[in-house]
Parts: sequence; C-alpha cells; structure tokens
Amino acid sequence: MSTALTPPADAVPPVRHPDAPAPGELLGSHYAHCFGCGGEQPHGLHLEARAGEGVAVTAEFTVTADHQGAPGLAHGGVLATALDETLGALGWLLRVIAVTGRLETDFVAPVPVGAVLHLEARVTAVHGRKIYSSATGRIGGPDGPVAVRADALFIEVKVDHFIDNGRPEEIQAVMADPDQVRRARAFEVNP
Repeated sequence: MSTALTPPADAVPPVRHPDAPAPGELLGSHYAHCFGCGGEQPHGLHLEARAGEGVAVTAEFTVTADHQGAPGLAHGGVLATALDETLGALGWLLRVIAVTGRLETDFVAPVPVGAVLHLEARVTAVHGRKIYSSATGRIGGPDGPVAVRADALFIEVKVDHFIDNGRPEEIQAVMADPDQVRRARAFEVNP
C-alpha cells in the first residue's frame, strides 16, 4: 500500500450511519447511466451492491464478452472499475457522497469471461473528508481465491461537485428526478 493510502495516525475507525441500509439490503444504482451500476448501460457492469455488516458492502459482477481484454479474459480496466464501483458503494453506509481520489489495484489472477467476480469492500478509516477503504474480488464463490484487490482513498464532496462539473444536459435530467435529488440531498445532512 502506498503512503497516500495509509491513514494518518489520528484517523478514526469508520462508523455506520444510523440511517444506513440494513445488512443484506440492495443498494441500487446511484445513476441509471453509470457504467458500473447503471441498468441503462447496455455494455456496463450492471454491478449490484448490498449492504454488509459494519461499514462493508458486497457485490457480484458477471464478466461477459463485452468486458474482455485478452481473448476470453476480463480487461484489467474493467476489473478496476468493478472494484472502484464496489468501493464507491460504501458511501451509502456512511451517508456521504464521495469520489475516488486514488485507487491502487493488484491483479492477482486472470478472470475468465463467464466468471462471476464476488466483491467485498470495507472502510478502514476516516480522516476528515478522506475515506480509506479496501476491496477484494474473488472467483469461484465469496470464499474463492482472490483474483483482484484494491486499496482506495475516497474524498467526501457535496452534490455541487457534480452540478458544477457535469455535462449540463445530464445534470438537468437528474435534477428533474425528485427521487435523485432527495437521495443526494439526504446524504448531505450531517448526522
């Protein structure tokens, strides 16, 4: 793990928000057109995350022919995306909006097309707006051999980060959806 991904000595253990989804609850897509979790992306990952115990989530991703790099094997960037998406879902449990600041990925074993990647991510520490976390992806089942793993640093942001930086037509479409606005604003309420 790089120094940037090592929490400082005064970082605190993560605390699951009291309004976080219950363990086992499906977290849902944060945006229908997201390549990682969106249902409206025809070649996306369609990754579905579930709340775990503590400040952890689990997810599964089935590698299809659309996700290959080398013949018959998942593209490394796609695997990194699956890890990033799973790590990003941890915000649901902290009830914060956060973006990836750094993602360090280790590719341990090839992942063949047709395999189901079983992902688990957890927050390891929090320091101000910085959220430190790690994830693993296993093949052959949730207890199977590790194929990929990652350590990450996420940075808490306000919804204005997306309003100020996103493409206006997509932002306007999301802002016209009262459920999306309600969800984003709910995450900005301090516990």
